[in-house]
Amino acid sequence: MAAPSDLDSLRERLREMDDLQAAASLLHWDQNTYLPRRGAASRGRHLATLERLLHERRVDPELRRTLERLERRSPELGELERDLLRVVSRDVERAARYPASFMVTITEHAAASFEAWGRAREEADFALMAPLLERTVELSRQYASFFPEADHLADPLIDDADEGMSVAALRPLFAHLRAALLPLVEAAIAERGEAGSQPALPLASVQEAAQMRVALRLASALGYDLDGGRQDLALHPFAIRIAQGDVRITTRVDPTDLAEALFSTLHEAGHAMYEQGLSAELNGTSLASGVSAGIHESQSRLWENLVGRSRGFWRYALPIVQRTFPELGHLDEEAAHRSVNQVRRSLVRTEADELTYNLHVIIRFDLELELLEGRLAVTDLPEAWRERYQRDLGVAPQDHLEGVLQDVHWFSGFVGGAFQGYTLGNVLSAQFFEAARSAIGDLDEQFAAGTFAPLHAWLREHVYAYGRRLPPAELVERATGRALSVEPYLSYLRDKYAPNLAREAASK
Repeated sequence: MAAPSDLDSLRERLREMDDLQAAASLLHWDQNTYLPRRGAASRGRHLATLERLLHERRVDPELRRTLERLERRSPELGELERDLLRVVSRDVERAARYPASFMVTITEHAAASFEAWGRAREEADFALMAPLLERTVELSRQYASFFPEADHLADPLIDDADEGMSVAALRPLFAHLRAALLPLVEAAIAERGEAGSQPALPLASVQEAAQMRVALRLASALGYDLDGGRQDLALHPFAIRIAQGDVRITTRVDPTDLAEALFSTLHEAGHAMYEQGLSAELNGTSLASGVSAGIHESQSRLWENLVGRSRGFWRYALPIVQRTFPELGHLDEEAAHRSVNQVRRSLVRTEADELTYNLHVIIRFDLELELLEGRLAVTDLPEAWRERYQRDLGVAPQDHLEGVLQDVHWFSGFVGGAFQGYTLGNVLSAQFFEAARSAIGDLDEQFAAGTFAPLHAWLREHVYAYGRRLPPAELVERATGRALSVEPYLSYLRDKYAPNLAREAASK
């Protein structure tokens, strides 16, 4: 057996790093919810200090020596310990590429940029952000330079978020998806008609607290554990794990449309249920988190779309919604289902329907590659954004708020590695759902009865419990029986939104 002192030392170090990460996560949550504007500069310093302390512990020579001793005796370790050793060694190797001073710089810059983004949105003025975004691009390139073996500047950033993925792997996948989606959008609109600008679930008056309450009730019915979480308002909805037993979600409310609060809550609850479902034996270690952005997003999109926009869900949810909002009493199950599954060529990613959503992501992915490669100047970004939206979706933003300022990602971290996870998640949501349905049976009937536990239990067993123990590709193959495939997703979209096209495809 390996010397107990080595394993004990490793676990003690990891618990300390986990505690520092929990403190940083709590500060991030506060920064995005209740932090006064004038506290932004100080918060940047607080987060930078914690990031520096975390980095120092990751690159501590004694930690490396402990890992090396354990590696020499890895055949004697248990499976859990070998998984832990692999993940921690990867984290340490990557952290050793860059100095702590760099992480302090990017963390302080990200905090300042995030605060400025809030002001820029209020004024719909990209000029306020352009110098900060130029600095972000510069820092993103600098980060990439610490990984000189990478084939593309974005690869280290992508691999941080989605291990094993690269520009070379994503470009053809996204090109294939885009080529399939553009005619599918046209076919769906031809079959169903294009939705107008009316709210999906229109409300007669501002009822913020009631919207949040109903949305949280439905998220709880899906499996979000309120004894281990809470819900708050945020400008850009997110979920965050503070620690075991404390996984929080946030919601965005549109005063005139319940759909915004409902689906943002179900989306973030999907993220949170993943984190709440981690095996307890991973707590306090580097294994205690979701394994990748794409896997994480698969869970938020699965619960938001494949469950929350299903007929069965609305048979269950509509009476609950109507008891709180009697102005929606005119809707029946069919009308509600149709209303929350409208297709429109829209400008805002977070409000996009299932069918057009990935086009928003692919546009961002392409633009950030151009920024990193130096083929697109930051000052030209708004016009490039406008041109791509006009080309792919047939719409163009009227101002920067509808355009380049709508997403927080480039204004709170790096440029690169932020967006591909959304589309990977959409693709995988259908693949996981297909596997679960094959194992469990008719999920729609279960949803109609308000029974979500079997699906939740399947996901907990096959996805959540592992944390980071399995690399993303291996997790997908174990859970679904095959490697990542775009076909279950495209089949789901065709069957739902363009059944005539689906029948044509099936007959060929």
